[in-house]
Amino acid sequence: MKFKKSEKLYKKGLKNLVGAVNSPVRAFSSVGGNPLFIKKAKGTKITDVDGNKYIDLVLSYGPMILGHRHKKVQKAVEKALKNGYSFGASTENEIKLAKIVCDAFPGMDKVRFVNSGTEAVLSGIRLARAFTGKDKIIKFAGCYHGHQDALLVAAGSGLATLSLPGSKGVPEGAVKNTLIANYNDLESVKKHFKEYKDIAAVIIEPIAGNMGVVLPEDNFLVELKKYLESKGALLIADEVMTGFRSKFGGAQELLGVQADITCLGKVIGGGFPVGAYGARNEIMEMVAPLGGMYQAGTLSGNPIAMAAGIATLTELKKQNPYEHFEEIASILEVLLLESAKKHKIGLVVNRFGSMINPFFLKGEVTNFVEAQLSDTKKFAVFFWEMINNGVFLPPSQFEAWFLSSALTDKDIKKIATAIDKAMLAVSKM
Repeated sequence: MKFKKSEKLYKKGLKNLVGAVNSPVRAFSSVGGNPLFIKKAKGTKITDVDGNKYIDLVLSYGPMILGHRHKKVQKAVEKALKNGYSFGASTENEIKLAKIVCDAFPGMDKVRFVNSGTEAVLSGIRLARAFTGKDKIIKFAGCYHGHQDALLVAAGSGLATLSLPGSKGVPEGAVKNTLIANYNDLESVKKHFKEYKDIAAVIIEPIAGNMGVVLPEDNFLVELKKYLESKGALLIADEVMTGFRSKFGGAQELLGVQADITCLGKVIGGGFPVGAYGARNEIMEMVAPLGGMYQAGTLSGNPIAMAAGIATLTELKKQNPYEHFEEIASILEVLLLESAKKHKIGLVVNRFGSMINPFFLKGEVTNFVEAQLSDTKKFAVFFWEMINNGVFLPPSQFEAWFLSSALTDKDIKKIATAIDKAMLAVSKM
């Protein structure tokens, strides 16, 4: 494949864009080479400016669950555009989408729409603090909850210490109330509660998706929720990535746990910028204009995003593709493992619902420390070989691959061929 036009745009973009991109992962820093610039997409395929066509397993990092430009979503968006782009006032579709979302999540009575997953999490944490009257938040190493100051933190010298800023520009004061625990390790959570009496909530991705796909072990989430209830603290589930991807609703229900506050995004906007946070009435009535927790947004509930969200979720419920997703993910897991074994490459594959991720290592991946043992140099070779064979992957070892309901048997065969060629290239390193 040739990438001359992408290379040209990259060099041109360096002048007025930071790194020629608007989000760091798009820079391809972890896999090398210049980033690809995309021109269009339809169904399972995405096409770059050089005319190269790929089966898309990025799907805008999750929201294109029906595939690109699904005809019913496209029709709904076009209809909404005829009425206007933004009003700064309420519309009927906000009420319709709110009902669909609340009906899908047991225990969620009310929801507030915002403009991104980051904004949803920021607001959810503020709400937890308002409801409990406490300040500290526990997050898990390796779980990403957006780029807000309070959660851009590293584990520091130990799991039971206050965190240190993980980004320049984040003052220590911004993270003084953020504590770090280890995913799948309840004892690391309990240590914080023994030391601090003002912990408002624990925030977690029920299925981690930003250290690669990492699943909770045994009854980790169930035991975590029980423990938090005994301490008067809330559980915040960040389902921005997992929402509507393992069932029609959230991963929580499948995992046997019900969070106090749930944060959403991605799929509920059908490809348009959207986020949401929701909870039972007792908690949500703390939010203005009903209560004293202030949060606002001029573009929140944008009419185009609401139309796309309604169309996406309505079609998704009709299709009910979740058994199909399980079948495809299982096939991909077998393809990856068998090819790795054939070429004598250490590999472990984690998956949940329509999310899947291979790690280039031997053993298992149950937390951030184990995920970081993956051979990223091997992944970089694998990534580019997949690209050259027509499969578009996230340009990072630590990002989940996503499946759409539009995937065909022909697509799977092409992915299988690409995987084997990519593993062969890795074996020659």
